[in-house]
Amino acid sequence: MTRTYLKKATLTAKSDASEVHEIVKNILSDIEQGGDASAKEYAAKFDQYEGNVMLTPDEIDAACALVPEKLKADIRFAHDNVRRFAELQKSTVANVEMEIQPGFIAGQKAIPVDAAGCYVPGGRYSHIASAIMTVTTASVAGCNHITACSPPRPGVGVAPAIVYAAHICGAHKILAMGGVQGVAAMTYGLFGLPKANILVGPGNQFVAEAKRILFGRVGIDMIAGPTDSLILADKDADAHIVATDLVSQAEHGYNSPVWLVTDDQALAEDVMNRVPGLIDDLPELNRENAFAAWRDYAEVIVCEDREDMAACSDEYAPEHLTVQADDIDWWLDRLTCYGSLFLGEETTVSYGDKATGTNHVLPTSGAASYTGGLSVHKYMKIVTWQRTTKEASKAVAEATARISRLEGMEGHARAADVRLAKYFPGENFDLTADG
Repeated sequence: MTRTYLKKATLTAKSDASEVHEIVKNILSDIEQGGDASAKEYAAKFDQYEGNVMLTPDEIDAACALVPEKLKADIRFAHDNVRRFAELQKSTVANVEMEIQPGFIAGQKAIPVDAAGCYVPGGRYSHIASAIMTVTTASVAGCNHITACSPPRPGVGVAPAIVYAAHICGAHKILAMGGVQGVAAMTYGLFGLPKANILVGPGNQFVAEAKRILFGRVGIDMIAGPTDSLILADKDADAHIVATDLVSQAEHGYNSPVWLVTDDQALAEDVMNRVPGLIDDLPELNRENAFAAWRDYAEVIVCEDREDMAACSDEYAPEHLTVQADDIDWWLDRLTCYGSLFLGEETTVSYGDKATGTNHVLPTSGAASYTGGLSVHKYMKIVTWQRTTKEASKAVAEATARISRLEGMEGHARAADVRLAKYFPGENFDLTADG
């Protein structure tokens, strides 16, 4: 099928990976060797903060007292939605068992990890919602220790609203430390923290690279890049709403891709004409981000029909996917690659980013083709167990011995042999590889 690009990206959403990797690797090494003191040195250098790094109960109470009551109510509203949705997700995973063979029982258990480290961005924007999304899901999963870590501001500390959100959502400790040093502190168990079993939450390229390097030593939610968003719109879509939604996501950062995929060129051109004015109307910092993202990373694609639109979307595998087109159920059934899906103009990515309950920590850079976003399941280990009677082990032991010998793994075979010899003395078994 023929696709027409009315606007093509001139850049791709990737940083200078080699340079960032070396910087992050060196910082992690320094902090691992130097411990608390080294982490504090980096905090003073990058955060320009030399205050208390582990918030005390009194400091938490003082920060919470600074949050306006209306904002507290909004945070509680969002927390309640995220909590209830996480509880629903948790209910889909059960401890189960079945009788594989008469007398041979196998089962599954879902066990939460012990310690979770939740990174909450606090640089250009105070990501209150990230505290809600990460800490709440860890709490519902049943983690025994949850650390919320967020960059402090010089002379101020962690934004009070982030402190309040992390506190009411279930954080056991709140760490005033940003960037690589914050990630390192949670991973290495600095400042009296338990070593994290999993690191979650969005962050800049340095935070993302730290998580990438540490993966394996510690679990992570995903390897994330700049946030991205795609809108599927047909001829009946509202061009002003489509353009507004694109700009709302472009403001995330200068390298945040936004894409419009449609089968109607007139709509595409209308949206493209509206976007510059909407960007100009934003506050300065937001305007700079959205302008650069639209200029360098945005694309507008005209497809032949809705099937080609869906195929195009699946190829991009966007983090956020919005459908503003007729026959919503068709799109829900057809689309397969996205982090989170927003169906109809009545909802928007902003709702999911802040307050509806679905998580906003999502796969970026095409990762939605193979994984989903942060959920209560990310904090849980799905493990298996088995037990059997002597009689029930007989057939399994015979099959195990023969398969093992066919593979050339004699030690495995003998682990089965000794049980047959002990439990069934005097019986003859054909346990050779060729049967």
